[in-house]
Amino acid sequence: MSRLPSTIAVGGKEIPLGITLADRLVNWLNPVAGQERLGSRARTALLFGGYTAADKTRRANQKGSKREMDADTAIVPDLATLREDSQHLARNNPLASGALKTNITKVVGTGLRVKATIDRAVLGLTEDQANQWEQSAEREFNLATSTRELDLERDMPFSLLQGLVFLRVLEDGDLLVNMPRIKRAGSPYTTKLQLIEAARVCNPNFAADTNVTVAGVAKDAFGAAQTFHVCNRHPNARRYLAGKANTEFSWQSIPAFAANGTPLVLHLKDKTRPGQTRGVPCLAPVIELIKQLGRYTDAEVMAAVVSGMFTVFVYTESGNPEFGPAPTMDNPTGDQHRQADPTGIEMGYGSVVGLREGQKMDFANLARPNAAFDPFFVAIVRQIGMCLELPFEVLIKHFTSSYSAARAAFLDAWDYFYRRRHWLACQFCQPVYEAIVTEAVIFGRLSAPGFLFDPLIRKAWLGTRWVGDAPGEIDPLKAVNAAQARVNMHLTTLEQEYEELIGGDHEAIQPQIVRETNWKRENGLAAPVSVPSIDVDPDEQED
Repeated sequence: MSRLPSTIAVGGKEIPLGITLADRLVNWLNPVAGQERLGSRARTALLFGGYTAADKTRRANQKGSKREMDADTAIVPDLATLREDSQHLARNNPLASGALKTNITKVVGTGLRVKATIDRAVLGLTEDQANQWEQSAEREFNLATSTRELDLERDMPFSLLQGLVFLRVLEDGDLLVNMPRIKRAGSPYTTKLQLIEAARVCNPNFAADTNVTVAGVAKDAFGAAQTFHVCNRHPNARRYLAGKANTEFSWQSIPAFAANGTPLVLHLKDKTRPGQTRGVPCLAPVIELIKQLGRYTDAEVMAAVVSGMFTVFVYTESGNPEFGPAPTMDNPTGDQHRQADPTGIEMGYGSVVGLREGQKMDFANLARPNAAFDPFFVAIVRQIGMCLELPFEVLIKHFTSSYSAARAAFLDAWDYFYRRRHWLACQFCQPVYEAIVTEAVIFGRLSAPGFLFDPLIRKAWLGTRWVGDAPGEIDPLKAVNAAQARVNMHLTTLEQEYEELIGGDHEAIQPQIVRETNWKRENGLAAPVSVPSIDVDPDEQED
């Protein structure tokens, strides 16, 4: 009897054959069959390499449908369904709606604010000249964005548009921002923002995709977006004119860039793969899980409601349907008769119901509230939070652990929020700022020599930093002491610490600080005393 080898040599490497006890038993009983199994096992090893995860002969790898595909093949066919489910959950599911709103509140808040930071070395400006220009640029940008004139629909200023833009990208997967030039009274700037929902970006006449046009986006030979095809309204919209349904659709082709390379349209999406044309809703990986959890929650709530109802059913041999009058919670005086419903029996709060002849009531033991509901709910929500990069405590707004654990969850969430804030600033805020400052230079409202002729100089004039709301602190005293230590050690600047702790413009409040300090000095008030550091065991600070 031959002995089965455990490995096979290929290219100087030993590849394991994965010989099992069953293989050895077959070889012992029937050496011919054993050698055939060995040959099959060797061919499998050569075909699938050394990863058991790729071994399709293993039972665990045979379940489910999977195949490798490019980004558009994996995404585009399912987009309409994913958007429908995502929007439905955002409207009706508290967990999904809360996750989206948490993103908007933390990432956008009251809106990202621009802090102009031009390159002084490239432009050859003194510190005073640079500061004056930065303040002028910020004033012009605020002039163009602080009113509703920037919005083509005249509904929102720029600070609120940021939240709407981010919400649509999270919920729908992507969003188109058209930037037409329209002159309106009340603003010297013509740049406007038109938000176009993802469903309106589709192929003309709802035609099938081609090698050039995918899901309404026409690409050039390098895969860059060249033209966006936009339907005149949402494909599922219902418009009525003179009592008749207006079902006519038309498409507008909007170029992505002007002849000089200036972007005319911003296609906002969270791109995760090369060649990806459209974005995916952030809830996509957990849509099924959230839906099932919602169904389970509804069933538990209904069971608890039924279990909590106090209803008395009275059965008599005569089966008198007009049993009563009897006092109840709904009818304390007993003036009204409660009769059995001929079509069915309805339970109520404190109800007394007479049964017909031959009718008896029997209930299943609901045993509510269900003690296992909360642990199961928490376990599923933790998985959902991992996918959405929201710690469990932040996702459900429930901090019950120690100070250290709460702060760890808080910091982990803000790693994600900062990344999202950077995405919003780069993809949306900065292009809008560049468009408006360019207009200001062209109209002569800002003086920027070389701006229109040298890309390096133009980039130097357009340098910015975007500042959002501060994260807040679980223990503000510790945060202030840490900030003071960093400033004293020259690790950070006072402006950086102010933005981190307060989230506003440090320079804007300096004049008021000077006035208050002078007033205190003139009135003989003591100078403010630095707050002493207090050593407290973080784990002793419980909610």
